[in-house]
Amino acid sequence: MITVFGSINMDLIATTARLPKPGETVAGTGFATAAGGKGANQALAARRAGGTVSMAGAVGKDEFAAPAIALLSEAATGLSKVNHVDGPTGTALILVGGDGENMIAVVPGANGTVSPEDAEAVVAAMEPNDILMLQLEVPPAAVEKALDAARKKGIRSVLNLAPLIADAPRLGRLADIVIANETEFELLAGQEGMTAGDREAALKRLHGETGQTLIVTLGADGVIAIRDGELVRANGLKIEPVDTVGAGDTFCGYFAASLDDGLDFETSLRRAAVAGSLACLKAGAQPSIPLSAEVANKL
Repeated sequence: MITVFGSINMDLIATTARLPKPGETVAGTGFATAAGGKGANQALAARRAGGTVSMAGAVGKDEFAAPAIALLSEAATGLSKVNHVDGPTGTALILVGGDGENMIAVVPGANGTVSPEDAEAVVAAMEPNDILMLQLEVPPAAVEKALDAARKKGIRSVLNLAPLIADAPRLGRLADIVIANETEFELLAGQEGMTAGDREAALKRLHGETGQTLIVTLGADGVIAIRDGELVRANGLKIEPVDTVGAGDTFCGYFAASLDDGLDFETSLRRAAVAGSLACLKAGAQPSIPLSAEVANKL
């Protein structure tokens, strides 16, 4: 069983020929809404990977609450741990220019109400063999409490260090498994502008200090990880990406589902890397490509 403790958003996406300058109004060329939030994205990916998944978080009591969790509901994700609180559902206001550049403003809304008490209650309902997956779009105090409670109960925790916040290095040391992209890992390691050699050295150093499993996603270059003192690599697919938004969430969801299904670490890593690559072949943040373990293992 996987419990995802994290954010639930509605994305409001407008497209324009170019991004406006400060104080300028430009005509839009399109508009769309999409369910989002890193927590919800990862829960949906884990569910579509075949995992048994429960989502824990919060939505508001507004017109966005139902559509924000509609895809999770359709995928038979457990939603009993999603609180409905006074105020708005979290939103992301996204403006995309004709050249692909974007401007994004995120309003936490209900996500900002998620509390340490909520975290305690979520972990209390879990079993020792479960997996707890977290990100950093809900208050850091709630993430910290969830990680602490999971460790005391013997629950495996997987923390995705995204989005990048000042508390990431401290919180990163509290999880059993940490997933980061290159930029996030540099913050965790306290070293900017890493070469491949620097990255390997930092992985070994941090692993030696904490004993944690550390995973770094490298985009087109695949994934590098360290576990039980050994460096492990996995390749994604050689593709021409359409949109990389959501690829990291897809990776996280498929990785957690693979572990929960009893697959070994290297197979889980490879399956997640392939799923992350396939997610880049479509536009939009929500994971949309179910991928069986049998298919992933043949790629």
